[in-house]
Amino acid sequence: MEHGAGSLLRDGVILLGAGLGFVLLFRRLGLGATLGYLVAGAVVGPHMLNLVGDAESKLGVAELGITLLLFVVGLELNPSRLWRLKQDIFGLGLLQVVACGIAVSAIVAVFAHFSWPAALALGLPLALSSTAQVLPLLQSSGRLRTPFGERAFSILLFQDLSIIPLITIVAAMSRNPADAAGPPGWTLVLYTIAAVAGLIAAGRFVLAPLFRGIGNMGEREMFVFAALFTVIASAALMEALGLSTALGAFIAGVMLADSPYRHELEADVDPFRSILLGLFFLTIGMMLNLPAIAERPLFVVSMALALIATKTLVIFLLGLAFRMNWRSALALGVLLSQGGEFGFVLFAQATNAYLIAPEAASLFGAIITLSMATTPFLMALTKRFREAPIVKEERDGPTADGANALIVGYGRFGQTVGQMLLTQDIPVTLIDTDIEMIDIAGEFGAKVYYGDGTRLEVLRQAGAAEAELILFCIDDEQVTPEVVEATHQAFPNAAIYVRAYDRRALIKLKGGPAKLVVREVLESAVKMARGAMEGLGIPRAEIDRAEDMYRASDKERLRIQVEAGDIRAARAMVAEQQPWGNDR
Repeated sequence: MEHGAGSLLRDGVILLGAGLGFVLLFRRLGLGATLGYLVAGAVVGPHMLNLVGDAESKLGVAELGITLLLFVVGLELNPSRLWRLKQDIFGLGLLQVVACGIAVSAIVAVFAHFSWPAALALGLPLALSSTAQVLPLLQSSGRLRTPFGERAFSILLFQDLSIIPLITIVAAMSRNPADAAGPPGWTLVLYTIAAVAGLIAAGRFVLAPLFRGIGNMGEREMFVFAALFTVIASAALMEALGLSTALGAFIAGVMLADSPYRHELEADVDPFRSILLGLFFLTIGMMLNLPAIAERPLFVVSMALALIATKTLVIFLLGLAFRMNWRSALALGVLLSQGGEFGFVLFAQATNAYLIAPEAASLFGAIITLSMATTPFLMALTKRFREAPIVKEERDGPTADGANALIVGYGRFGQTVGQMLLTQDIPVTLIDTDIEMIDIAGEFGAKVYYGDGTRLEVLRQAGAAEAELILFCIDDEQVTPEVVEATHQAFPNAAIYVRAYDRRALIKLKGGPAKLVVREVLESAVKMARGAMEGLGIPRAEIDRAEDMYRASDKERLRIQVEAGDIRAARAMVAEQQPWGNDR
C-alpha cells in the first residue's frame, strides 16, 4: 500500500468513519464505545476487508491515548480523595488485583498449558477490568457517587496504578536479549526514584508558576499546549531513562492533582485523550489475528467464560470480606468481570519480551474483547438479584456527596454563598479564573480550581453531571441566556442559580431555565436607603411602608420590562418615583 499524505488521509477517513459508525451502533445496543472501536478496527483491518494497513506504525501514535489516560488518572488522585478512599483503594483494590491475577494465571497455566512466566504475563493483565467501559456504565446509571460506585471506582483506580508494577514484572521475566543487555534492576529502581523526585520538583517549582502565568495572561489555548507539553515531556524523560512512559504521564497528573488548574487541564486534555484512545482501540482491532482466532473458537469462548466466572467469584468473596451484602458483592463482581484495555498494552509488552507469541496475544486479546461484550448483558440478567438492596443502600445510606454544589466565581459574592452552604455541610466545588484571588483564597484554606466555569467541559470535569446545584456567581456578562440554557440542557438534574449584576442582566435571564436569578445591587441599595431614613429619625413603620411601595412598583416595572424585553419600558413609572431613572 502506498504511503504519503494521500494515504494518510485515506486511512484517516476510513478509520474515523468506521469508528464513528460502529461506536454509534454499539452505544445504541448498550455495548459501549470500546467494543465498537475494537470491532471497527477488526473489520477494516488486514484480516477482513483489508482497507487499512500498517497498524504497527499507527499504534505508536495511538499509544499516546494510553499515556493521556494515565495523566487523567493521576489528576484524580488529590490527597483528600485518596485519604477518604484509602481502605478501598489500597485494601480491596490490591487484594482484587493479586487474587484475580494469581487465580487466572493458574487457569492459564493448567488448562492452556503455558509456562508459568507466560501464564503470569497473560493472567496478571486479565485481572484488570475496563475503566473505559465500567465508568460510563456507572455514570449513566447515576451510581458513580454512591457508596457502591465509589467502591468500584476505587478498585479501578488501583488497577490503573498497578499498570506500572505489572510492566516491571513483565520486564523482569523478559527473555529478550536486548532487555537482558539493559541496565540491572537495581539501577532501574534508582532511575525511577530519581525521575519521580525530579518530576515532583519540576511540578512544584516550574509547572505551578508556568500555569499561574498562563492564567494571568488569560490565554486559554496555551493551557492546551502547556498540558500536552507536560505529559509528553514527562513521558519522554521516562523513555530516555529506559522506564515506562506511562509512569511519566501518571506522575505528571499526580503533580497537578491538587492544583487549582486540575479541572481546566482535564477538560483541555480530554478531547485528545478520547480521540487517541479511540485510535488505540482501532489499531488493536486491526492487529487481532482473526484467522488464528477462527482456528480455535472453542478455546477463546471457554477461556472468556472462565475469566468472567473466576473474576466474578473472587470479587464477590472479597466484597463479602469487606462487609458488603451478598447482592451488592455479586453486582460488583459482575460489573468488574471483564478484561480491560490495559491488557492489550501488557500483552504487547509480553510479546516484545518473548514471553508469549504474537498469536497468543491475539487469542487473549479476543478473550478480553469477548468478555467486555458480555458485561452489559450480564448486568441486565442479574438486575433482579441485586436491584432492591442497591436502591436501599443508595436511599438510606448517607453519602458525603449527597448534595454537592458547583460555585462558579469565588469573589465577594461567591464567597458568601459558599461559606453559607458549608455551614450546612453541603460539599462545594469552587471554580474561578482570577489567579490572584485563588492564591489568596488558598492562604485562608479555601480550595478554588482554575477554569472557565461557563464552559460545559469544565463543569463536566468538576462533577456537574452529579451535582444538585450550579451557582453562577460571576460579576460580569459571561453568564448569558445561551450559557444558562446550554448548562441546563447538558445537566438537567442540577438546579441553576444565577447572580445578575443589575436590572439589564436580570431582564435577559428572566424566563429561562434558571431556578433563581438574584439582582445583586438591589438588596444592598435598599438596606442603605433604610439606614439613611433611620438616620433622619423617620419611624420604622414609615420606612417599612416606603420599602414595600418601592418593591411593589419595582416588581411591576420589571414585569413590564421583561415582557417588552426593553429596559426603557415603563419609564413613566420611574418618573413618578425618581427623575433620573433606575437600572438597579
